[in-house]
Amino acid sequence: MATGGGSTVGQVITCKAAVAYRAGEPLSVEDIRVAPPNPGEVRVKITHTSICHTDLYFWLGQDKYRIFPRILGHEGAGIVESVGQGVTSVQPGDHVIPAWQAECGKCFHCKAGKSNICDVFLHHFEKGVMPLDKKTRFSTMDGNPIYHFFGTSTFSQYTVLDEACCAKVNPKAPLEKICLLGCGVATGIGSAWRIGKVSPGSSVAVFGLGTVGLAVVEGAKTAGASQIIGIDRKPEKLHLAKEQFGLTDTINPKEVSKPVEQVIADMTNGGVWYGFDCTGKVEVIYSALESTQKAGGVSVIVGLVPSTEKVSFHPEELLFGRTWTSGLFGGFKGRTDLPLLVEKFLDGTINLDHYITHNLPFSKINEGFQLLQEAKCLRAVLYTDKL
Repeated sequence: MATGGGSTVGQVITCKAAVAYRAGEPLSVEDIRVAPPNPGEVRVKITHTSICHTDLYFWLGQDKYRIFPRILGHEGAGIVESVGQGVTSVQPGDHVIPAWQAECGKCFHCKAGKSNICDVFLHHFEKGVMPLDKKTRFSTMDGNPIYHFFGTSTFSQYTVLDEACCAKVNPKAPLEKICLLGCGVATGIGSAWRIGKVSPGSSVAVFGLGTVGLAVVEGAKTAGASQIIGIDRKPEKLHLAKEQFGLTDTINPKEVSKPVEQVIADMTNGGVWYGFDCTGKVEVIYSALESTQKAGGVSVIVGLVPSTEKVSFHPEELLFGRTWTSGLFGGFKGRTDLPLLVEKFLDGTINLDHYITHNLPFSKINEGFQLLQEAKCLRAVLYTDKL
């Protein structure tokens, strides 16, 4: 039995959502039905959501699962509308960030404590249904199922989450800003803080200066790196990163005659201590590895690579103690760390404002997708109550 504070509790809600019916086709903003939460689930009114390159990746069908029709979206924020039986961590009225990086605290991976991976996330990553009954909570107006995405589906005015995917946050934080912490910004900052473990006084190279790359720059700066080199083919991105995010040096691959890794080696006495690929391009991933110190360098793969492509290398690249690593969501745990990141925003450690380049009504979500595809924005925040 769902509990809450309004007349919608226990009822099917009709609302607007942006539905992806086929790979690469424009999203359809239409009325859908959202079922009440089952035991262990939470129904949330999404107030704001932003568009991430991961949404583009799955929308274009670059993953191996290609689940359609589905409601994408995993950077969002909202207010709990009602909760299912047994839910104890949130209640109606709480401000939350849907956490695709689930954290149930009970499964094998959560108890092992070796990473931030949770079995609930693994379920959502491969399937478009809820864990409890393997069914969806979304349907078209004529009753056909619409599949979930990453357990969050924030491209809807209402969504249903597993409790493990619901991070309660400080209600003083503006939802239109902290929605960015749902993926890209947290991934970049955490890649510097948690995965790469950038140390004070160190040197860093960041390949690709989209939102995630800029967040890596911000994370490296706040971690105390003394030299941060940005690599991108767009001069305007290099300028922005230096003016607003903390880059100390820039390299445009189109303007140098030597391989980028050699340019970096010449600048840094043989290579940086930390290299981050934020492009998802195989050749750049390898360049980011080679840009690091052979003895003790750390290279982090952050960008998503199409499922049909692979990286090959000779083990000698790692022989002297170089580390090649990766991870999801910057190594952060959803329910534990998202509230802490919100506090970091409120105390000024994290600046979210300079990532937001566009604010759009929900009805213009396809315009937001186009802006991101054409690299004309960092983050477009969608206001779901504006159509």
